[in-house]
Amino acid sequence: MPHRGAWGAWSSRDEEIVRSALERTGMAECAAQPWTTLSGGERQRVQIARALAQEPRELLMDEPTNHLDIRHQLDLMRLLPQLGTRVVVALHDLNQAMAFCNEIAVMSSGELVAHGRPEEVLTAALIREVFAVDAAVSTGPNGPRIAFF
Repeated sequence: MPHRGAWGAWSSRDEEIVRSALERTGMAECAAQPWTTLSGGERQRVQIARALAQEPRELLMDEPTNHLDIRHQLDLMRLLPQLGTRVVVALHDLNQAMAFCNEIAVMSSGELVAHGRPEEVLTAALIREVFAVDAAVSTGPNGPRIAFF
């Protein structure tokens, strides 16, 4: 819709863009399903498809993995770098941030506390200071992980 005039008609190109966005989020099979019959996770994936169908140059997402099961969380986080657009994501899952983000900014009480590469920023000391929990940050064969205790 943002790419056509006020009186523009739905085109085959629009159909193609929407179909592609639904396929990318794994929701193509539900395209004709009423919104009210979708689960919370399915609704979240449709909302993400809706954003992708706008073909944005930048994408700002607040907790995009909310309501998604682990498979769809991983699918989404793996999809984002493939979009060819700048993506800014607000996440509370520090392990997802560590695994999928190139840069992170940590906020506390509305203030920027740290910014940089995840492995440089997400230290046990910073996690204790900002989130008031003890953590161990380790690097294994599958990359860095944070364990909380």
